[in-house]
Amino acid sequence: MIYESLSEKDTFELGVKLGAKAKPGQIVCIDGDLGVGKTVFTKGFAKGLGVEEDVVSPTFTIIQEYTDGKIPFYHFDVYRIGHPDEMYDIGYEEYFFGEGVCLIEWANLIEELLPEDAVHICIEKDLEKGFDYRKITVEE
Repeated sequence: MIYESLSEKDTFELGVKLGAKAKPGQIVCIDGDLGVGKTVFTKGFAKGLGVEEDVVSPTFTIIQEYTDGKIPFYHFDVYRIGHPDEMYDIGYEEYFFGEGVCLIEWANLIEELLPEDAVHICIEKDLEKGFDYRKITVEE
């Protein structure tokens, strides 16, 4: 599916919609350049899961855990991962194959660790359509 976002609010609301449909054990991968709205989408996704806590990008901690929603939510930002093997050090398998939902920013950096049934989301800018325009492709 391809969605068009004309604002941060649109991107956030799409995140809410997809978060509300998320299931335990699901892995959602988000890719896109810096500043396209991955974290805005993620905040919406968390809200859709019922997370009340403020969601921040875990760029330096790699993972942030939220357990106050309807199911546990694990937010990964693997931008600083130098090699996929580093994911073993944080025990990624417990998260990926557990009962929560994993959302992974910069998932393309650890592609070989992702299960085949992961949902892939790509957020892209198109400045010809406006500064705030985003094309959001969701492959389930």
